[in-house]
Amino acid sequence: MSKVERRVRSLVREDGEMRDAIQVVLDNASGGEVRWVDVRDEISSGQWGRLIEKEILVDGEEGFALADREGIEAGLEDDDDSGGSDVETPETTSWSKWDKLAGVATLGAFVGYAVPPVRNAIAGAIDVVLGPLLNVVPFYVVIMVIALGTGLYSTLLRAGLMDMEKMGAYQDRMKDIQERRKEAEKRDDDEALDEIQEEQMEAMGDQLGMFKEQFRPMVWIMFLTIPAFLWMFWVIGYRGSEAAYPAVAAQELVVPLAGTVTWDTGIVGPIQMWILWYFLCSMAFTQLVQKSLNIEMSPSSS
Repeated sequence: MSKVERRVRSLVREDGEMRDAIQVVLDNASGGEVRWVDVRDEISSGQWGRLIEKEILVDGEEGFALADREGIEAGLEDDDDSGGSDVETPETTSWSKWDKLAGVATLGAFVGYAVPPVRNAIAGAIDVVLGPLLNVVPFYVVIMVIALGTGLYSTLLRAGLMDMEKMGAYQDRMKDIQERRKEAEKRDDDEALDEIQEEQMEAMGDQLGMFKEQFRPMVWIMFLTIPAFLWMFWVIGYRGSEAAYPAVAAQELVVPLAGTVTWDTGIVGPIQMWILWYFLCSMAFTQLVQKSLNIEMSPSSS
């Protein structure tokens, strides 16, 4: 079922008079286009506006063009009264071999937190790039640089790998089921409730689909972020182990509420000062990157 067909069915379901209005538009569409002056005596301006708002009518050369004539006609056809969903179930995203390799590599990098040789090997490799910065700028600036980098690529990866339209389709289907359930409960329609219950059980697979959509970019984000985290742990000293840069770990700084602390001071339970600073910078830079690049992270409804 196309988007246009779903939109037509939705309009007709909300307002029965829209069926006649849409039919009038179809009858007067010459060459796939229609003008307001051709139909204003038969439909209201509100109905005309709804068709434009729902993008059933789109900009044309001389007037407004039909977005999809076949889809509009299909939307006007009477469907069965079983209460079935008009919302199409999106296809599940499949992971490429590179996604799977990134997932395996990410799991391997997690081992670095517990196995010193792995941690030291990864951190030592990253130190070739980030180590020289410690001789140029303070450690808090280095953390800001890392947070800016992670905020940038995490935003780009989520925008590139996560299909927001598909996420919106998953949410639309669940919302549609919930709305039809409420309507059936108001009518005390036990038969419809049973059918909706079965459909809801089948739709549980949508939760897995949404998880796969969200987790795919997260694998790549963690794949790139974990080495940077291991390096910062390595610089400060991991769980009481000797710091690779003792002078950096011993630096004192004054922060609100906590007073004078060092980078390895626990601020909130086991969360050390450098971790708190990183997350604050990361959240701020991520929002800044999204606004600057005009990237929308919310699912788009159909």
